[in-house]
Parts: sequence; C-alpha cells; structure tokens
Amino acid sequence: MTIRTKTPNLLDNRPVPVRAKLAAAWTSLMFLYIYVDYFHLHKPGVIDNLRAGVVFEFDISPTLLTMMLASMAIPALMVMLSMTLPARVNRATNLVVASLYIPYSVFNAAGESWDWAPFYGLSIGIEVLLLAFILRSAWTWPRSPAFPAGPATTDLRQDLRR
Repeated sequence: MTIRTKTPNLLDNRPVPVRAKLAAAWTSLMFLYIYVDYFHLHKPGVIDNLRAGVVFEFDISPTLLTMMLASMAIPALMVMLSMTLPARVNRATNLVVASLYIPYSVFNAAGESWDWAPFYGLSIGIEVLLLAFILRSAWTWPRSPAFPAGPATTDLRQDLRR
C-alpha cells in the first residue's frame, strides 16, 4: 500500500544582493518624486503660477530649471551607480547621497500650509523611509574576508614552506 503525501512547493527565497536593493530603493524614490510633483500640479493655483512664470516663490529661469534637473538627476544616476560601482565606493556614495537627501526631502514642505500637511507628510515620510532603507542597506553591507582561509590556501602555505 502506498501513501501519497504532497510535499509543499516552497518558493525560492534567495537573498537579494545589496546592489539590487539599493537600485530598487532609488527607483522607488524616483517614482515617488515624479508622482508627488505630478499630484502637486493639481493643487489650486499651481498651474496659474506656472503660467505666470513662478514655481513656489522663484521666477522660472534657466538657472532654476537646471538646479531642479540636477537635484533629480542625482537620484536617477544612483539607480545606475548602485548597480555598477565597486562595493566600497558604492557603499560610501549611497551613505553620502542618502544622508544629503533626507534634509532635502524635508525642506520640500517649507512654506506649505497645514491644510496640505497630510499630502506632504505622507510623501516626505515615505521618501525618508526609503532613504533610511538605503542608509541601512549601505551601512550593513555584508563583508567578505579579503583572503579565503580554506584548505586551498593552507595547502599553498605548506608547499611554500618546503
């Protein structure tokens, strides 16, 4: 008599490489920036201000637009850099850039009325959580020994002594 038992099909749950985690977090941050800016356009008076040549309190100029582009190009580049830089440089770059973008994200709420606190609180809160995830992932980047201390190296050392 045979008893059939079902063995559960376990999902493959391999660890995600740190580089992929960082690139995914920067990508999420970029999507969030894009949507927050898009939804901001629905705020009363914003389109009228744009037509009048004003963004927030600043006159629209080539300098302003260049600064805005540069501030968003950095996280966009971090997606690619997180996947391609060597580990040591990658870790340092992510720590520095994410640290600088936390106050930058919080500053985006400056001058807004309390009526819009839920919108800006949620968007900035998620941005800061993503940046904190980037900081944590970069800070806790796993280390590997510089020289593997296995049987192959032990045998090599013994051969050199003879």
